[in-house]
Amino acid sequence: MPVLSSLLHLSNFQNPFLRTLVPSLSLAYAIQAGVAIPSVIAQSERFYDLSGSFTYLSCIGLSLYLPTLRARAAASAAGAVKPEWPSLLASLTSKGAVGGLNWRQVALSAAVSIWAARLGTYLFQRINKDGSDSRFDDIKPSPPKFFGAFMVQATWVSICLLPVLALNSIPQTALASLPTLMLTDIVGLLLYTGGLSFEVAADRQKDKWVQEKREKKHEEDFLTRGLWSKSRHPNYFGESTLWTGIATVAGGVLLSNPGQIGIGLAGGLGAKLFALSMAGASPAFVTFLLLKVSGVPLSEKKYDKRYGDRKDYQEWKKTTPMFIPKF
Repeated sequence: MPVLSSLLHLSNFQNPFLRTLVPSLSLAYAIQAGVAIPSVIAQSERFYDLSGSFTYLSCIGLSLYLPTLRARAAASAAGAVKPEWPSLLASLTSKGAVGGLNWRQVALSAAVSIWAARLGTYLFQRINKDGSDSRFDDIKPSPPKFFGAFMVQATWVSICLLPVLALNSIPQTALASLPTLMLTDIVGLLLYTGGLSFEVAADRQKDKWVQEKREKKHEEDFLTRGLWSKSRHPNYFGESTLWTGIATVAGGVLLSNPGQIGIGLAGGLGAKLFALSMAGASPAFVTFLLLKVSGVPLSEKKYDKRYGDRKDYQEWKKTTPMFIPKF
């Protein structure tokens, strides 16, 4: 496969982090461009969210298997025996070794994959049911703006995946020197599990409420029950929390001495801050988008316009936190 060999050679940087980062980000933009072109022509946003999930899954898979791809390409060029593909199941109980994967790499890759697959299918089912997405009403008629939305999605995927890509770039021999379990592993996995559960529960409560309204089982105009009585945006809080969990696990590794060496850093305060920024970029970016750009502001503006003059709506806003739940 001369094309694959050429691409692997072009991205074979000396720094291990760049060797993983550049191909993975290039793939993200290539996939989004490939989906954007027919979507712009058809003026359809039907596959926008689904393509985002597919991009997450593709970049994660590439980052996990890039070392093996490079090793097999090198063996093929030298006429040697190609190394076996690493087993994901075996890696879940492994600290990492030559030709293998560390359990953290598999666990975080699986965590993001589960979230992406669930969100993508959920939003795809919703747009198939609704027929359109109001977010795109104003930009679909403009090809540059609509194409730009897909590039924004590629950027979103790239930033959110930074901690996982950084973790997956660390050579297995470096990861093997880490303790089997660290405090950041426990805290991070608990945050991820709690955040994902919170998001899923909030989405299901909202879906049930909408379905009951269609069946005329209630006359409520906005949801104030369940988790939606604890936070006005519990699904967004859950999403921010789960990304914080992913960053916590990755950050614990990236800030360690084996992690610093593994991504080609020399240690010291500057290197630690860089590693911390790689881990923290994901939850910081997600939370910023949710609180300041596309999540909370759009939802609050829509409901304020519809029900802002009603006392029951004003009371719900007054007594229910906007983001962090109050139990």
